[in-house]
Amino acid sequence: MENYPETATERFDDANFHINYCLSTVKKYISGNILEVGAGCGSFTRNYINTDIKKITLTELDSFNIENLKKKFEKNNRIEITNLPVSKIDDKFDCILYFHVLEHIKNDLEELNSAKLKLKKDGYILIMAPAHQKMYGNLDKAVGHFRRYEKDFFKKNLIELEQKKLFFLDSMGYILYYLNRLFFRKETFPSKIKIFIWDKIFTPISILLDFILRYRFGKCIVAVYKKNY
Repeated sequence: MENYPETATERFDDANFHINYCLSTVKKYISGNILEVGAGCGSFTRNYINTDIKKITLTELDSFNIENLKKKFEKNNRIEITNLPVSKIDDKFDCILYFHVLEHIKNDLEELNSAKLKLKKDGYILIMAPAHQKMYGNLDKAVGHFRRYEKDFFKKNLIELEQKKLFFLDSMGYILYYLNRLFFRKETFPSKIKIFIWDKIFTPISILLDFILRYRFGKCIVAVYKKNY
């Protein structure tokens, strides 16, 4: 999305508890040479950088976000920022990240096929996306989501890659999102206080509830795929 709403960027950038919780479930796969597609303002990036990472390439279309990324990571020589599509990046990666990005891409399977060609043998594609099309609402429209994802999309061998993990996260977030749509039908962007309450109070509850429910229910869906050739 070339003109991502600044309101969404600013408000969700503060959801650090949620971001770190999501990352904790897939962080072991993030190492080597990394490509993060649609990095936004670096909300995830700043939380997964560690010594196991040799290089990070961040792609972004929105000019405001690109400037934010350059300022945020100007002192980190392991990070490269580009506005090129995946298909035109001349490199091979150990891990390619789509953190709340795939839903913004009209031809998602075509995009993933392009990513597969840029993946090294034994490399991983990590996908994190909003779940349940029935929950599609004003916020989805405002930030340019083409869809929310159902479990059926993530086949066992999607684009000839082996599925390693598939699970849901943020069970309390699902309940809050549903209630918000029910009682605040005209709202587009949740207020800062709502995001604060969701992140700091209900995300810790989600961590426990997700574990009890064995990650079978939630607002986000996470998929991990491996290239074996």
